[in-house]
Amino acid sequence: MSKTDVYNSLGEKRKKFLSWQMRTILVTMIGYALFYFVRKNFSLAMPGLTAEYGISNVSFGWIIFISSLVYGFSRFINGYLVDRVKGRIVMTVGLLLCAFANFAFGFSTDLSAFLTGVENGPKMVETLILVMGIVIILNQYFQGMGYPPCARILPHWIHPSELATKMSIWNCSHSIGAALAVVVCGYIMGTMGTNMVENPEVVQRITDNLSNNGIVNAAEQALTYSQHIGAWKWCFWIPACLAVAGAIFVSIGLRDEPKDAKLPDLPGTSLGNYKGDGNTKNRKKFELEMVWRNRWVWTFCIANLFVYIVRMGVLDWGPKFLTESRGLSIKSAGWTVAAFEIAGIVGTLFAGWATDRFFKGKGHRMCVVCMLGAAIFMTIFRFLPHEASLTTTALVLIGAGFFIYGPQALIGIELGNQATKEASARANGIAGILGYLGAGLSGLLVGYVADSFGWTTVFETIIIVAVVGMFVLISMWKAPRDGYERASKINYDNAE
Repeated sequence: MSKTDVYNSLGEKRKKFLSWQMRTILVTMIGYALFYFVRKNFSLAMPGLTAEYGISNVSFGWIIFISSLVYGFSRFINGYLVDRVKGRIVMTVGLLLCAFANFAFGFSTDLSAFLTGVENGPKMVETLILVMGIVIILNQYFQGMGYPPCARILPHWIHPSELATKMSIWNCSHSIGAALAVVVCGYIMGTMGTNMVENPEVVQRITDNLSNNGIVNAAEQALTYSQHIGAWKWCFWIPACLAVAGAIFVSIGLRDEPKDAKLPDLPGTSLGNYKGDGNTKNRKKFELEMVWRNRWVWTFCIANLFVYIVRMGVLDWGPKFLTESRGLSIKSAGWTVAAFEIAGIVGTLFAGWATDRFFKGKGHRMCVVCMLGAAIFMTIFRFLPHEASLTTTALVLIGAGFFIYGPQALIGIELGNQATKEASARANGIAGILGYLGAGLSGLLVGYVADSFGWTTVFETIIIVAVVGMFVLISMWKAPRDGYERASKINYDNAE
């Protein structure tokens, strides 16, 4: 059945359905992008916090590490929540809670000063790190209320035959949100705050803080930071205000399912005799068959671990291995990694389009192609001579980025197909845990290998991981496009 036939079967409701489909995609894109506004702002505020309070990279590193694990488990937990509470409500509440956490973060120094009775010094800074850690960890948990609602809502509105194309477009929302957050917060850090450059005590304290954290040109940078004292607070307050507005927008503009907009269900996505509303036994039976006993779901989740090791191995460590192994300046390395990200957006869109165009919606086959492409480009990078030009080095990494971001997006999309619209959030929750486990392993693996064997071995390790991930995906080459036929055959007579 073609996509046109699917929508034509809706009759006079077709136009209204497609209008609501587009509305749902746009509202969830904007809502999810705003989650990144109250998430990626922390990285822009960190330099200001180091300058003003001397907080070390080690302290920031532990906060990021713990909060990342919390985020992964939050996605899993909230995958269950959206099945019992409407996704629109979960997403709205999540944005509001993130806004609250960001407002609180902006006042963290005031709270720490109140608790310790001093505005500076080791005791106050230790308390500040604790307060920040608690708030950021809470914020990361609330962040986990962003993706699961989208993972459940979108398959109710988009037919499996075009889910890859349209959700690949949607998947760009986090890149858009992160990019805008960097631009806005970068502007805040460079224009707002209180100018204290005429206060020698403030300038000296900032100089000492930067020197203690290994900044070479500490005195010069101290003059810049002292012109914008407290600017980092606005990196939390302004995005928090945007998140509140976004929560209202999502609450008004979003509907979980077509029936909530008085429209018929999407044709071709029947779940057979499944009656989930209020029937706990049927829900457990459905989840058992479509998620926990579904080999295709588990294959995708395991593959996601390898995808994240490769992706984060390049993204997190890119500037370091480009400067240490290839001799690039930090500025050139930064632009090269940025190009890797941009190539990822283009690759994501291409992977979604190619899945529907060439593989008839079977995203697992496109994932195989992408992992092969990533392995090939990382192999080319491995054998590039050290004297290779910046342009050549960047082009090879751009090629790797183009391919590795395809599976990162498609795995989430295909889990929505295999677990069906009803269990998509739960399946993606498992994939999220394994994905962020992969991100953590990437940090440990690359760090250990680089120190023990050198960067050349790191590249070889990444290539091996990409190939292993490719073979995991090849094992499901003959898998069906989606799990709706499987769902329609579930027998609920013996549901316990």
